[in-house]
Amino acid sequence: MRTCEEPRPPNGQSPIALAAGQSEYGFAEKVVEGMFIVVNSITIKIHSKAFHASFELWQLQGYSVNPNWQQSDLRLTRITDPQRGEVLTFKELTWQTLRIEADATDNGDQDPVSTPLRLITNQGRIQISLKRRTKDCNVVASKLMFLLDDLLWVLTDSQLKAMMKYAESLSEAMEKSAQQRKSLAPESVQVSEFGCCAQQSWAQPFGASPNASSIGQYFDKHDMKESSYHLLISRLDLHICDDSHAREPGALKHGMLGGAIQLTFRRMAFDYYPFHRAGDACKHWVRYSEAMETRGQWAKKLVSEFQSKMEKL
Repeated sequence: MRTCEEPRPPNGQSPIALAAGQSEYGFAEKVVEGMFIVVNSITIKIHSKAFHASFELWQLQGYSVNPNWQQSDLRLTRITDPQRGEVLTFKELTWQTLRIEADATDNGDQDPVSTPLRLITNQGRIQISLKRRTKDCNVVASKLMFLLDDLLWVLTDSQLKAMMKYAESLSEAMEKSAQQRKSLAPESVQVSEFGCCAQQSWAQPFGASPNASSIGQYFDKHDMKESSYHLLISRLDLHICDDSHAREPGALKHGMLGGAIQLTFRRMAFDYYPFHRAGDACKHWVRYSEAMETRGQWAKKLVSEFQSKMEKL
């Protein structure tokens, strides 16, 4: 894989549906979704302007699950609501070992003596939820949860600096990609994710009465209100060591040793909602709490003040 200077256009319709000669969500999609995939090892290499990285996975498995993330009858791994014209599907990926390595490129602006960044983790899994339109199979919302168990990571100060530079080099490409998604949102996902009456549309199927059918209620229970990405680490032991003195000539001979710091995080979580607009409700968020209500009122007040200023201009 290679990062793009300019983001590519959207993929369009599902290639599975096109190959099967159909335009709607149908038999071909269901067959592919029902496959149980096992890969002994997989290597992904990523090339960027400032660095190159590799991801190695061992004993990768991919399969369909029900909304409770359990393997069951394949008919229970999807929820279709004909009134909405949408379908929910649930996937899970698991692996035994994951190895990540990143290093600066020769033509990048990184320090030529920077230390390669390495991370090895044991068991982990990714839970994927997709919401698609049945008429064209386009994805209108998704939810990715990256779950890791105990993680031990030893970093030197040079590796930490390199990691910051790697993230900085990707920020421009990510920003361009985000701008592209937002520019296309009114056409592709605004109805499902943003509409001005979004809360009413989330509460019940379009055109349905308050007494929704059992399918509609089940769909609402597991519906993705907007696209989101999540990272959850059960326990992270982070060791940061100072190796600046070790790189100096004669440092070990004169007993010059650097310091170290250890940080332990339990149940560390990151939640990212790229399409959420200021002032919209947050009750559907994964870790919603009543404290967010105060923040929501504050955000709505700022938005209203901004809109009034723009109207005056």
